[in-house]
Amino acid sequence: MDFDKPVKKILDKKTALAKAEHYCAYQERSQQEVRNKLYDYGLRSDEVEELISELIQNNFLNEERFARSYALGKFRMKQWGRIKIRMGLKAKKVSDKLIVKALNEIDDEDYLETLRVILAKKAGQIHEGDAFRRKNKLIQYGLMRGYENDLIFDVLKVNELL
Repeated sequence: MDFDKPVKKILDKKTALAKAEHYCAYQERSQQEVRNKLYDYGLRSDEVEELISELIQNNFLNEERFARSYALGKFRMKQWGRIKIRMGLKAKKVSDKLIVKALNEIDDEDYLETLRVILAKKAGQIHEGDAFRRKNKLIQYGLMRGYENDLIFDVLKVNELL
């Protein structure tokens, strides 16, 4: 016997739909997240797709709304850059068209200001005498946060954080 794997709960369609509606009402979800949850309930593929379409019709599930919410939330709360947000949405199997639409919701001025603030904060934490290493650490930090290379260089040049 394999005790490490949790036993799948097998639910009927009506109960699974009610649980999925509650799951979607709690917070915005991607179709893939809901699909995975329904499979965890022990439903078959045709039942899962039927419930997904019903959730979409009843407006519990909206991929565009999810993408916008995800992009703006990750930018505002976690201060992620567009590259990292794009990768997160790709991992949730959101279409490229919706990803572009969601990323366009982020205001360019706010985006640059956020990058400037996080690099300035990081610059204050770096105790490196060598200017080249210091610059490299700030660039790496900006890239790790998902910001574009050229924007990082522009912010470092303009604000003289080196």
